[in-house]
Amino acid sequence: MASRPDTAPRKSARRALAPPRRRTQAERTEATRTQILKAAANLIRRRGYARFRTADVAAEAGLSRGAQLHHFPTKDSLVVATLEYVFEQAQVLSRRRAAAVNRPRDLIEAVIEDAREFFFSEHFMVAIDIVLSTSTDDAVRKQILEISRKARRPVETAWTEALAASGVAPSLAADIVALTLSLVRGMALRTLWDNDPKWFDELFAVWRRMIKIFLEAQHPKARAR
Repeated sequence: MASRPDTAPRKSARRALAPPRRRTQAERTEATRTQILKAAANLIRRRGYARFRTADVAAEAGLSRGAQLHHFPTKDSLVVATLEYVFEQAQVLSRRRAAAVNRPRDLIEAVIEDAREFFFSEHFMVAIDIVLSTSTDDAVRKQILEISRKARRPVETAWTEALAASGVAPSLAADIVALTLSLVRGMALRTLWDNDPKWFDELFAVWRRMIKIFLEAQHPKARAR
């Protein structure tokens, strides 16, 4: 006698997947805004400020021109927001780097490399261009300067605290970090009329040796091996 076919519905081996949570209006707005800022940052990095056109940002972001203008109705508002976004991202990365190293030798080299990445970037040069431009609105210049200060002060504090945690006196650590950042920033500005990366490498190497010798003299027990 043939067995009776099983007509009872089988339970699925997998539990039904819950529908994805719908994003809130605020989340969608923030995502669109970030998409526009990333696109603008990419264009500025590739073309520089002189060739930056807001009309190209929407296409780069894959959005409508209307969506872009809704969030950033003017070029000034878009550029200011883009630099703020880029500087904030750089700040987060710098603070992570500061927390990842702890020996004086490693720290000085890390401070220099981190500062070079920021101050030699196209975005920093755009900020300088805006600040120095005679055609730029004074309010925009003030915004850019404030954005830069807000972004860099926590970075300077993070490197100072990391150096102090390695055994360097806090006041001395602050001086070393300030001098190092000033040196890198000055070399970055020098690229406007004399860009010689090989020479810059040599100068930064000299500075690293000077700091190493100085720290070893101040803290013989903390000599880097």
